[in-house]
Amino acid sequence: MSKTKAIALFSGGLDSTLAMKLIIDQGIDVIACNINTGFGSTKDRYAHMKSMCDQVGAELRIIDIQSEYLQDVLFSPKYGYGKHFNPCIDCHAKMFEVAKRIMQAEGASFLISGEVLGQRPMSQNKEALQTVLNESNCDGLLLRPMSAKVLAPTIAEESGLVDREKLEGIVGRNRERQFELATAFGLKDFESPGGGCLLTDDNFSKKMRDFIAHDTFLIEDIPVLKYGRHLRLRDGAKLVVGRNQEENEKLQEIENKKFLHVKTVGIPGPHSLLSANATDEDRALAAKIVLTYCKTKQDENYIVSFDEEQCNASPLGSREEINPFTIL
Repeated sequence: MSKTKAIALFSGGLDSTLAMKLIIDQGIDVIACNINTGFGSTKDRYAHMKSMCDQVGAELRIIDIQSEYLQDVLFSPKYGYGKHFNPCIDCHAKMFEVAKRIMQAEGASFLISGEVLGQRPMSQNKEALQTVLNESNCDGLLLRPMSAKVLAPTIAEESGLVDREKLEGIVGRNRERQFELATAFGLKDFESPGGGCLLTDDNFSKKMRDFIAHDTFLIEDIPVLKYGRHLRLRDGAKLVVGRNQEENEKLQEIENKKFLHVKTVGIPGPHSLLSANATDEDRALAAKIVLTYCKTKQDENYIVSFDEEQCNASPLGSREEINPFTIL
């Protein structure tokens, strides 16, 4: 007889790790699905997520839904946005919808998530939690082990697959109980709580709104927004300038036909991206701005390359002259 199997929505955070552990300890196999919308952290978190799954005995899978997310959720959320560009309720519903498809394909019995009632006032109140279930057609299928005792019993509990008494009844933002459980389970190197979604970040949201005001947003544009100092030039071109070595390397890796790679020749300078359709005037301004972030002299000319083309330019008089073009 095969073991009961569950599909977990896994963020890599402590709550979702504990939720999986509570179910695994009841003899149930758990597949941890980290759903990639494209707007997660700028850092590679795979090693951390694998470590957390290994510690509790779950199988990790990364599920890429970037195209589906852009098409179905990001620009037309039924329940609107949060404080920034974050369509949290619609996003959660999409994730549960995807998880349900995986559940059916895997022959799993139910879904779990690490959500805690009241931890996030807007997206984790009772009404929002129920709305997500209704929108994803997961009512009864989704078990929230961290708050199960204060929520309606699910099919897994009512059918006896899961012992409800061994689950938690956590409510609110105090995380004392989570830390107690982490200690009891011997979890190591778990993350401090915090939003991992870039769409909840004020600065990222400003860059996002600027981008869609000038261009159609596609999957390949996501990395462009994640790094660098962003500027909008006089004729409308976007310029992205790396702020440090790490960002320079990330920008250098980007392959996007909408953008030219801009580099200084013969002197150290930031790696930059410029709209491929930039006017000659914006190209000239971009060269001056890039040089202004280098150790250059105002009255000297330097070489700047735009992919294969090169031009001579001199820096602006000061970085203050860049301010009118700066988004962030």
